[in-house]
Amino acid sequence: MDKLTVGKDAPDFALPTDSGSVFRLSEHRGSPVVIFFYPADDTEGCTIENLEFTAQMPAFGKLGAKVIGISPDSVEKHCAFRDKHRLGIPLAADPEHQAIEAYGVWGEKINYGRPYMGLIRTSFVVGPGGSIAGIYPATRIKGHAEKVLAAVRELVSAAY
Repeated sequence: MDKLTVGKDAPDFALPTDSGSVFRLSEHRGSPVVIFFYPADDTEGCTIENLEFTAQMPAFGKLGAKVIGISPDSVEKHCAFRDKHRLGIPLAADPEHQAIEAYGVWGEKINYGRPYMGLIRTSFVVGPGGSIAGIYPATRIKGHAEKVLAAVRELVSAAY
């Protein structure tokens, strides 16, 4: 698969969520969509990231943006994570790596000098027309949600 870049069509996907529904990207055409990929529920960095996106949900909502968090964890694990931390964002389960592979966020990582395969924490902003409007690797977890929110603000203001 070609590497995703800004301007390319965002790969469609349909994944089960913690609410019991299925999130299909194609059903959200006409609105900006934020897709944030994170490695695992209930780990320190992922908890911080999910709490920050939860805190920003009112601002994303005012911009008409939809937000979805995706990890390889199961729906059941997402539900426990959501309830434990009172998260307010939909979480989609991708244990088969359908969206993870399509968005190119599974790859080699290094931890304490040892290489391993894992999810590379990255957020994508999909424009209302369905193309990639921005790609944001989370080089620093704290403040990442605010950085993505600023990109959505810019996208929305450029449309008017």
